Amino acid sequence: MTEHVVTTHALTRRYGERVAVDGVSLTVRRGEIYGFLGPNGAGKTTTLRMLLGLIRPTSGRATVLGGQPGSPDVLRRVGSLVETPGFYPYLSGRENLRILARYRGLDDGAVEAALYQVDLTSRAKDRYRSYSLGMRQRLGVAAALLGQPDLLILDEPTNGLDPAGMADMRDLVWSLAAVGQTVVLSSHLLGEVEQVCDRVGVIADGRLLVEGSVAELRGTSSLVLRVDPLATAVPVAHRVAGAAHVSTQDGQLRVTVDPARAPEMVRALVTAGVDVHEVRAADRSLEDVFFALTAQSNPTAPATATDITEKGRGA
Repeated sequence: MTEHVVTTHALTRRYGERVAVDGVSLTVRRGEIYGFLGPNGAGKTTTLRMLLGLIRPTSGRATVLGGQPGSPDVLRRVGSLVETPGFYPYLSGRENLRILARYRGLDDGAVEAALYQVDLTSRAKDRYRSYSLGMRQRLGVAAALLGQPDLLILDEPTNGLDPAGMADMRDLVWSLAAVGQTVVLSSHLLGEVEQVCDRVGVIADGRLLVEGSVAELRGTSSLVLRVDPLATAVPVAHRVAGAAHVSTQDGQLRVTVDPARAPEMVRALVTAGVDVHEVRAADRSLEDVFFALTAQSNPTAPATATDITEKGRGA
């Protein structure tokens, strides 16, 4: 049985009349990279703050590492970067981390290890106020890494990083998961989440719309064919792939089938007198899934990955 590091059930947070988080139920498994994806203002940061015990839910419940969010026993095993990291501007990056390390009962070795992991060793002696936005973000991640926590909660960790820095951050997150640490990664950058995460939860307007692996959400690959006449091609495609897997879009034929079956499909079409002008494989991106989800009107419960795959076949 898979061990869940984080679980929430109907987690809700209201601010007066406004519902910031609306009945979110999610699970994060040990050793995985979990992407928490949604637009700005979707409720990502509020949910993460509840998992860290920084704010209390209005209703619902959450469990982190088998304990209560924010309890001392849990916090000792959790590292976090939520919103803009705060450090003393007149101290160096190394001095800032040493203060945090002393508070947690860690030695200078933990500080140097964290600086090395985020590639800040060469600038560790510089004052924090001289750091660029990207360097400040790296130092915030270094603070989260102090003591090698079992769970890392990172809210927009690539904020302010250039493309090279974003690639380095991806490598760092992968390396953490490789040694058994669990990472919850919040982002509004769909491409980043798609590249780095094992499983994804999509949130919008405070509601969890879907949760599943990236592969499950993207669904089965499909073939897109530019054919003539289209009316003749459709029933042929029905016979080869089944009517449920065939649709038309922008005057083209779309067939949800393994791209390896493309020769079979083309032979059947040509035999039926259909001219085939173009054949290409079309994988759904996480961006396609995200926009399909957020286009749904008033979702009332999280969808399954299968639900989204089925909706996407006719898209």
